[in-house]
Amino acid sequence: MKKFIKFMKSNYKIILPIIFLAGLLLSFSIKSNAPDPDKDRVLIGLIRYALTQGHYDPKNLDDQFSETVFNDFIKALDPAKRFFTQKDIDEFAAYKDKIDDQIKTEDLTFYNLVYNRYAQRLQEAKGFYKEILKYPFDFSREENYDTDFSEKPFAKNEVELILNWKKQLKFSTLSRLYDNLESQGNVDAIEPSKLKDLKTETQNNNETGQSEDSSGATGKEKKSFAQLEIEARTATEKSMDEFFDFMDDLDDTDWFSVYINSITEAFDPHTSYFAPNIKKKFDIDMAGKLEGIGARLQKKGDYTKIAELISGGPAWRSGQLEVGDIILKVAQGDGEPLDIVGMRLDDAIEFIKGKKGTEVRLTIKKIDGSIKIVPIVRDVIELEETFAKTSVVEKDGRKFGVINLPKFYIDFNERDFRNSATDMEQEIERLKKENVEGLVIDLRNNGGGSLETAIDIAGLFIEEGPVVQVKYREGNAKVRSDKDKRIQWNKPLVILVNELSASASEIFAAAMQDYHRAVIIGSNQTFGKGTVQNVLPLNNYYKYDKDLGALKMTIQKFYRIDGGSTQLKGVRPDVILPDRYTYMDIGERDEEHPLAWDKIDSAKYTPWDQYANFNEVVNNSKKRISENKQFKLIDQNAKWLKEGQDDDLIHLKFDDYRKDIEKREKEGETYKPLYDYTSNLTFKSPAYELPELKQDTVLAEKRTAWHKELRKDIYVEEALNVLADLKMKSYGTIVKN
Repeated sequence: MKKFIKFMKSNYKIILPIIFLAGLLLSFSIKSNAPDPDKDRVLIGLIRYALTQGHYDPKNLDDQFSETVFNDFIKALDPAKRFFTQKDIDEFAAYKDKIDDQIKTEDLTFYNLVYNRYAQRLQEAKGFYKEILKYPFDFSREENYDTDFSEKPFAKNEVELILNWKKQLKFSTLSRLYDNLESQGNVDAIEPSKLKDLKTETQNNNETGQSEDSSGATGKEKKSFAQLEIEARTATEKSMDEFFDFMDDLDDTDWFSVYINSITEAFDPHTSYFAPNIKKKFDIDMAGKLEGIGARLQKKGDYTKIAELISGGPAWRSGQLEVGDIILKVAQGDGEPLDIVGMRLDDAIEFIKGKKGTEVRLTIKKIDGSIKIVPIVRDVIELEETFAKTSVVEKDGRKFGVINLPKFYIDFNERDFRNSATDMEQEIERLKKENVEGLVIDLRNNGGGSLETAIDIAGLFIEEGPVVQVKYREGNAKVRSDKDKRIQWNKPLVILVNELSASASEIFAAAMQDYHRAVIIGSNQTFGKGTVQNVLPLNNYYKYDKDLGALKMTIQKFYRIDGGSTQLKGVRPDVILPDRYTYMDIGERDEEHPLAWDKIDSAKYTPWDQYANFNEVVNNSKKRISENKQFKLIDQNAKWLKEGQDDDLIHLKFDDYRKDIEKREKEGETYKPLYDYTSNLTFKSPAYELPELKQDTVLAEKRTAWHKELRKDIYVEEALNVLADLKMKSYGTIVKN
C-alpha cells in the first residue's frame, strides 16, 4: 500500500489525466465492426464438425480443452499483458470450463465478453500512451523492464496497468534516444549525475515548445540531450499511433478469426482458419502469382502508398509510378473514381486488383506533390522471389550448380501453371547444358508447401520407388512413390538445410538421405514438422451467401521410407554445421500443442549405391568443420546469442542501459570476422538468363546481390567442398526433355 501511495504521489500529474481521458475516449471512440453473429455461429459449427470428424488427432471437447482455448485466446489478444487487468481475467475465468459447451452449441457469450472488453481496453490505452508521452522520462532512476511476459502477472488494476505502459514507452524512448546520441557520437558525454537536470531542461523545452529550429541548431551542430529526448518521445508516439491505426483497421472478421484459431490450434499448431482475405494471400503465396498492377502497397496514416514495384509488372512497365507515390482514388475503366483515403489497406487492394486485361485508373499524388491519373492494364504478375533460382560457380577448374528453392510452390487453382517440380526439372536441364559436374540444392528457410511437388522433385534424382509414407488417423500407411524409371540428374548431389527447413523440405531431404542419394548438410536438425494439411474451402461444404473462408486442417502424418517420422525430431544431416540458431528455441518442438513422434514399418526400397566414397566424404567434411576457425566462431556466437535471448531484464536507467549496450557491443566485436568473411568463389547466372538480365535491370540487381551473398556464405562453400569430393562409381540412365 505504501508503494502504491508513493507511486500515486510521484505520478499524479500523469495518472489522473490518463484515467479521465481514457473514459472520454471510451465514450466516443469505440468503433463498430458490424459483427455478423449468424455467420460466426455457422463458422463455429462448421469448424467444430470438421475438426472432430476429419482431424488426424481429434481432441475431446471437454473442460481441459476449454481451458486450453481460454488461455490461448487471452494470450493471442494480449501477449505482452498491456491491456487486460487481473480483474478482467478473473471475470473471464467464469467461462474457463464452459467454452467446450459453448462451442458445441455455437454460443458466442465468452467471445463477445472478451472481445468487447478488449475493444474497451484498446480505447483506454490510447489515452495512456498519449498522456504518458507528454512528459519527459527520468533516466536517472533505478528501474527495470522485464520482457518475459509469460511469467509476468496481469496488472492488478488500472494504475498498475499505466505503470506497465510507462515502462514500455520509456524503454522504446530510451532505445531511440541512445541511438540518436550514438549517431552524434556523444553517448559518453552524458554524465549520470546530471540526468536529473537534463530532465528539467527537457521539461522546460516541452513547456516552451522549443524545437530544433527555434534552438538555432543546424544540421552540423550536435543537438542537446533535451532535444534528442523530445525527438525520441515523438518518434515513439508516432510508432504507437501507427500501431493503433493498424488495430483500428481490423474488423470483426479479423478478431473472430483470432478466437477460431484459438480453437483450431488447440488441435495442433498447423491447423488454422483462413478468413477470406487471408485465404487469398495464402493462394498467392503458394502459387507465386497474382492478377493486378504489380505493386506492393503499405498503409501510412490514412494513405495507401506504393512500397515496391514488382519487376516486369504492369505498374513497373508503365514507367509512371514510383516508390513513395500515394494512391488517392481508384476507378475501374471509365467508371467513377472511388476515394480510398482512410480505407483499410486490404479493402483498397481489392479495388486495385482485378482480372488480367482489365483497366484500372489510379489518381496518384506524386512525391513532388503533383496529382496525376495513371491508367494501367492489369496482368498476371509472377512473384520472382517465390521461384527457384540458379547460379553457376567454378571451383578448382570444375563447374558446379547451385539451385535455391524458397518453397515447394504450386497453383492449386491452375494446375497447368508453373510449379516447383517443373521449374526444378527445367533448371536441371539448363545446368546440364552448362556441363556442371555436381549440384547443390539450398533448402534453407524453405518452410515447405506442396507434398505432390516434393515427391515429383525427389523423382528427378532416383529411378523409381517410394518417396514418403502418409497415414490418416485410421488405417495403414500409404506409400507415395516416384513411378518414373528415368533419372533427370545422375551426378553428385548435396542438399543444404537448416532449422527452418520444414514439411515438404523434410520429405525431400529425408528421402534423399534414406536412398543415400545426397549428402545432407546443415544445422543440428530441420524444423520437425511431420504433418500434412489440406485446405478446405468452407463454402464447398455449406451453402451460404457470404464467403466463409477456409480451414487448413492436419489430416495426415508423413513418415520417412525407413519408417521414422520427422515430427519433432526433423531430419538430422549427415554433416552438421554450427549456425546462429543452434541453441535457440526454434522448431516444432517449441510450438504449442504439437503432435507426438512415432514410428511405423519401413517401406521397401533399394538405396542408391553409385557413390564410391560417401562415408569418406562425410568424415572429411566433419574434420574440416572441426578445424575451421570460422565455424568455431559461429558456434561461439550462437551461444552468445542464446545468452542475449535469455536475458529478459532491460535497464531503464540511462547509465546502466549504456553499460549493457557497450558490454554487448564490445563482446560483439569478437564476431565481426563472421560478417567480413568472403570466399574466393565467383558465382554467375547461367547462360540462359543473361539476355533477360540485360532487359530487366531490377532482376539483374537482385541476382548481383544474391551472388554477393553466396560469396560470403560459408555454408554454401562447404557444400561445394563436399560436392567436389564426391566420386561416382558409374553414371546411370539419364533423360533429357
